[in-house]
Amino acid sequence: MSRIRWAFGLALLALPTAACAGPPFLTDDPEPTEFGHWEIYAPLFEAEGSGADFDGALGAEINYGAAPGVQLTLGLPIAYSHDRAGWRWGAGDLEASVKYRFYEDEAAGFQIAAFPGVTLPTATRGLGAGKVTAFLPVWAQKDSGPWSVFGGGGYAVNPGSGNRDYWTGGVAVTRKLGERWLVGAEIDRQGADTAGGRASTSAGLGATVDLEGPLRLLASGGPTWSDGGGSGFHAFAALGLDF
Repeated sequence: MSRIRWAFGLALLALPTAACAGPPFLTDDPEPTEFGHWEIYAPLFEAEGSGADFDGALGAEINYGAAPGVQLTLGLPIAYSHDRAGWRWGAGDLEASVKYRFYEDEAAGFQIAAFPGVTLPTATRGLGAGKVTAFLPVWAQKDSGPWSVFGGGGYAVNPGSGNRDYWTGGVAVTRKLGERWLVGAEIDRQGADTAGGRASTSAGLGATVDLEGPLRLLASGGPTWSDGGGSGFHAFAALGLDF
């Protein structure tokens, strides 16, 4: 889950006349949580795998606008894994990151941000990386009326026996439909994260619907293909709260 966990639960408040981006997509966006505001995603569900073999997390993602253009993010997951032998549950790796928007041109509807983060090895044995890992991405976005195009990527530091560092990134297109709905599509690419492993490509569709008050529902999913054969899936769902 090394790529998906950093891409999910990263919140966004839309610019006037612009389409909002970011969650629930694998691809992230550069816009931080508004200064002094909170965005909480709980319960949050994510999964990836193939057939009966899949894993993921349940939990919460907390975002806070700590300063103009700066967002602090904390992920509190409960990890799970499923195969033909049954289920395993336990603590997940604690996630912490900082989004810093270092360029914004409101007139052009364009912005860029860095979003470095780390995971700490707090997971139950076998349900996490077992090491401190890091992801060092840069994200950009262009808005035009109800449309947004956003994407980018970065370098993942993935230590451990048999593991390797890798590059990952993607691009997404979204459109705002009326006052409540946002829909979009994306494609992402991840390099091999293990020695002798294979790179993979993921495609997906996603949607967000605003509910009463500060609540919204988010969901996305789609197929994943490994180079040289093999396929699987990824999925995400969450309830969002903005205040």
